Amino acid sequence: MSTALLVIDVQQSFEHRPFWSTADLPAYQANQLALIDACAAAAIPVVNILHVSPEGVFAKASGWVRPMQFLRHQPAATFEKGVHNALTDSGLLAWLQAGNIKRLIISGMRTEQCCETTARVGADLGFAIEFVTDATLTFAMQGPDGRHYSASEIQARTELVLAQRFARLWTSAALCATLQANPHALETCHA
Repeated sequence: MSTALLVIDVQQSFEHRPFWSTADLPAYQANQLALIDACAAAAIPVVNILHVSPEGVFAKASGWVRPMQFLRHQPAATFEKGVHNALTDSGLLAWLQAGNIKRLIISGMRTEQCCETTARVGADLGFAIEFVTDATLTFAMQGPDGRHYSASEIQARTELVLAQRFARLWTSAALCATLQANPHALETCHA
């Protein structure tokens, strides 16, 4: 079973949003880069996904719809999406099908939005999903009732709703160690 790593929405647009915070950024960057390196070493294609909107900092005209500067890899492919999931309007699904890729490793920005939505849609489409929570980044939010949710609370909620339903959960260290021990380990695992 062939596998691909999705690096979802790790783009400069976020740096220009009012909620942008660098509090969790160093740990996320280290985990994301380690995951990219481990996948590259295991010959797993790394795919960049960029979010594009008609207006604002996610519009192409903003000049910010490009990978964040800390990313140094050369992706196997780059796709643009206009919805929350990376599969339905980007061309990614056809690319995955053409490559007979049936397992997705999910990483990137906005744990509870584009990463989680891609995991759910991918699972519904029949992909085996590996969700690397600490290789996703999100930001604190305020609910409609005024309650404040920390980034770690949002990530914990994503883990709760995805685990054993839509995805198998990993830490970046565990997945990198698994791939280092056996580059084909995920292909023999069942989600």
